[in-house]
Amino acid sequence: MTQDELKERFKIFSIRVIRMVDSMPSTISGRAIAAQVVRSGTSPAANYRAACLAKSERDFINKLKNVEEELDETRHWLEIITEAELLPAKRLEPLQSECEELLKIIVKSIVSTKKHLTSNI
Repeated sequence: MTQDELKERFKIFSIRVIRMVDSMPSTISGRAIAAQVVRSGTSPAANYRAACLAKSERDFINKLKNVEEELDETRHWLEIITEAELLPAKRLEPLQSECEELLKIIVKSIVSTKKHLTSNI
């Protein structure tokens, strides 16, 4: 997958998170969790774009770690939404699956970049 393809995939993930958040119940807990997940679920796209402009491999790794953290936080909020039954689990499954896949891609990128970095020392 190219950087541009992954940028697009992250952008689509962000849009899906926004649409999911807009369908959350307008309760105190629903609004609070929606605010959290919209931040964590849309920031990986922007952080990945920043990583693509990294000045060095170390900088690239650091920026990818930010992407990893935000995806993990999003995964957490999606689990909370499911377990608290704020939205139907069936509706969240595709979004949770995409979050997991993106997380695996980013972790693999971090590992391979670290390996490349240490092999050049």
